[in-house]
Amino acid sequence: MTFPFQAVSLSHKKTPLAIRELLALNEAACDQLLRTLTEEMGLTDVLVLSTCNRTEVYYTAQEDQSAAIIAVLGQVTGVAAIEEYRSHFTVIAGADAAAQHLFEVALGLDAQVVGDLQISSQVKKPTNVRPMPARPDRFCTACCTRCWPPTSACSAKPRSATEPLPLPTPRSSLVEELTAAVAQPRVLIVGLGEIGADVCRHFGKSKRFAEVTICNRTPATAQALAAECGLQVLDFANLAQGLQEADVVISSIAAPSPFFTREMLAQLTILSPKFFIDLSVPRSIEAEAEQVPGVLVYNIDALLSKASAALASRVAAIPQVQAIVAESMDTLRTWSQEMQVSPTIQKLKNTLEQFRQQEIGRFQKQLSADEASRLNDITKALTQKFLKLPVLQLKAACQRGESDQLVAMLTEIFGLEEVTNPALAA
Repeated sequence: MTFPFQAVSLSHKKTPLAIRELLALNEAACDQLLRTLTEEMGLTDVLVLSTCNRTEVYYTAQEDQSAAIIAVLGQVTGVAAIEEYRSHFTVIAGADAAAQHLFEVALGLDAQVVGDLQISSQVKKPTNVRPMPARPDRFCTACCTRCWPPTSACSAKPRSATEPLPLPTPRSSLVEELTAAVAQPRVLIVGLGEIGADVCRHFGKSKRFAEVTICNRTPATAQALAAECGLQVLDFANLAQGLQEADVVISSIAAPSPFFTREMLAQLTILSPKFFIDLSVPRSIEAEAEQVPGVLVYNIDALLSKASAALASRVAAIPQVQAIVAESMDTLRTWSQEMQVSPTIQKLKNTLEQFRQQEIGRFQKQLSADEASRLNDITKALTQKFLKLPVLQLKAACQRGESDQLVAMLTEIFGLEEVTNPALAA
C-alpha cells in the first residue's frame, strides 16, 4: 500500500508494568496528546490507543516522526526522562505492517492475555482519531471503519469458540483459585471504568460468588451497574468497612498515584488472608501494601501466569482469527488501490455533470416545469450509465497495477486537470 501510515508502540512485549504505568494515558491526556500531534506537529490521520498493556500512536506522515511523538508523550505524561525509555518503543513503518498490527491489537492477537478484546472499544471510538470528524479518505479511518464488519465477526468467533466473556475470565479464574478454601467468598469491586464494569458483569452471572459488592465514587454509576448485574452497592464513604469485610478486593480505580496505600491497609484487622487484585495502570494499589501482614497483592502482569489453562481454547482459535485479519488486509489493499484513481473518478463525474447542466440550460426555457423535471431525470440516468463503465475499468486497472495509462487517456479525452491523491495530502 502506498499510504505513509506508521505507528509507534510501547507494549507488554518489551516493557515492564512499572514503565507502562508511567506512560499510560487517561482520557484527558489522550485528548491532549491528539491535539498536540495534530495542531502543533501537523500530523494527520492520528489514532491513539492506551490500555494497561500498551500505549500506541498511529499516524500518517511522509517521514518517521517517532522520536518527536515519544518526546510529546513524555511531556503529556510528565515523564521528563523519556529518553531513558526509548528502547522500549517499537517503530512500525509502512502501511501494511502498521495496519496489520492495528488489526491484531484490536482482535486480541497481540494482547497479553490472548483474546482480550478490551481495546476494541478504543479502536472503534471516534474521539481517539484526529482530525475530527474522521475523513473517509484517510487510511486510519479506513482501518477503523471499512474493516470493522469482518473484525466484528472475528470478535464473535473467538468468543463462541471459547469463553462467552473473554476479558474477565483469567481474572475471575484467579479469584476462584485464591478463594478455593473459603465457603462463601466476599468480593469487593472498587472503580467502575470499562474494565471494572466488565468484571462486574461477569461476577453478576457467576454462581460461585454470591456476595459481590461494588463501590464507586459516583453513586449513580454504581447503582445502575448494580441493578444491571444484580450486585450489592457500598457507599464510597463506607469503603473502610467494605475492605474489612471482603476476602478479595478488585481495584480498577483510575488515579495518577496508588489509592490503596500500606498505611490505609495497616488500619484493617486481618485475621485471614486478604487478596487485592489491581487491574489499574497506573497501579492503584501501592506495592508496599503487601508488607501488611495478611495482605497479598496481584497486579496485571501477575495475572498472566494464572491464565494459561483458560487460554488453551483461545490459542486454538488463533488461525481462524488470523484468516480474518488477512481478509481485512485484502479489503484495505483494495480500498488503497482504488483511492489512487478516486480523484480521477470524481473529476470525471464533475466534468460530465457540467456537460449535462450546460445542455439542459440550452433547452430549459422551451420546456414546461414537468418536461424540465423529466429531462433532468433522464439526463442524470444517462450520465450515470456513461460513468459506470469507465469507473469499473479504472478499478479493474488498479487491481492489475495498470491504472496510470487509463487515467492519462481519460484526462486527455475529457480535458481533466491533473490531480494529486487527496489521501496523501495534509
